[in-house]
Amino acid sequence: MEIDPKSLKNNESYKLLCSLLIPRPIAWVSTINSEGKPNLAPFSFFGAVTSAPPTLMLSVGRRKGQLKDTSNNLLATKEAVVHIPSQANANAMVATSADFEAGIDEFSACGLTPTPSQCIKPARVAEAAIAMETRMLSHQLIGNAPSDVFFLEVLHFYIDDKIYTDGKIDTLGLDACGRLGGDEYCTTTNIIQIARRVLK
Repeated sequence: MEIDPKSLKNNESYKLLCSLLIPRPIAWVSTINSEGKPNLAPFSFFGAVTSAPPTLMLSVGRRKGQLKDTSNNLLATKEAVVHIPSQANANAMVATSADFEAGIDEFSACGLTPTPSQCIKPARVAEAAIAMETRMLSHQLIGNAPSDVFFLEVLHFYIDDKIYTDGKIDTLGLDACGRLGGDEYCTTTNIIQIARRVLK
């Protein structure tokens, strides 16, 4: 099979990329609007950019050409908490992806507990084992749709003591939830180790 991307409609290209680029880490993003109302939503076009300073990339597609709440909130306040969801809270995470009306509190609607952050105003999800408090460095529009791409500097890490030992994350204990295509997700419980070859 060979496919010319120019022959695909936007939704076809999206579905293909989602099926090919797997697994994808999920950014479960907490923001507030200019009035202080919370929003919580997951995104899987997400990754690390650099470690000095720790910086994340978050891509937020638009809905029918309109900015999503997360984008509106980031542009207004420039702050967000990025969580890594575990299998234990995967159902709640997916529930927060519903097309709620603007201003609806997803924490309350999906049975989650907001808890104060250390450095920024948006609350973190108490049930999440990993949370990164971030501030927006820059925003770009990418593509024809377009997508809103944010670069976020990590100001503070929260890591549950149960999964953090000697400076390392217990991968099995975290049991992170990743995104596949369609309604499929995966976890990090099936781990293989392959040592890197050291060239002399």
